[in-house]
Amino acid sequence: MQHLPPLPGGAVVDEIKLACLRVGSAFYALDIMGIREIIRPLPIVEVPRAPVYVDGVITLRKAVIPIVDLRRRFGVESRAEPRERIIICAVDGRIIGLFVDEISEIAVFSRDDIQPAPYYMSGPDTEFFPGVCRYKGKLLLLINLKKILSSDQNIDADQIQKQALEEQIQ
Repeated sequence: MQHLPPLPGGAVVDEIKLACLRVGSAFYALDIMGIREIIRPLPIVEVPRAPVYVDGVITLRKAVIPIVDLRRRFGVESRAEPRERIIICAVDGRIIGLFVDEISEIAVFSRDDIQPAPYYMSGPDTEFFPGVCRYKGKLLLLINLKKILSSDQNIDADQIQKQALEEQIQ
């Protein structure tokens, strides 16, 4: 698959390690190469005029880190269920945190396991979720973190997940 990252020197990766995570009732995958660490939630300080999907900032080892709530970013209805983990990621030289409901495991996928985004996801949606894969009976949408954080477009992840499941069944 062309969307798997090349190694330094231009070599193409045959396998990729992905963190399998859940936001609401949908499942996603995130390349572990961008993950610095996974922590339990810390106290958050709200930031005035931040985008609606930014909860605020935390202080971690003297660093101030903005926290993005993926439930809000993906248009997932908030529930009373507590958010379980913050994934600390490096994106374009900046450190950010992602609130997720659950991280189930780290899994290794081959190039053949990851399929391009379904045909109906042409246009802007393809930027956010460039691929899909199946793992333990679940459909995982591969997250392009750089695009999700740089876009102001609303992301209806529930609708995208439903469409991807329908495409996989057919």
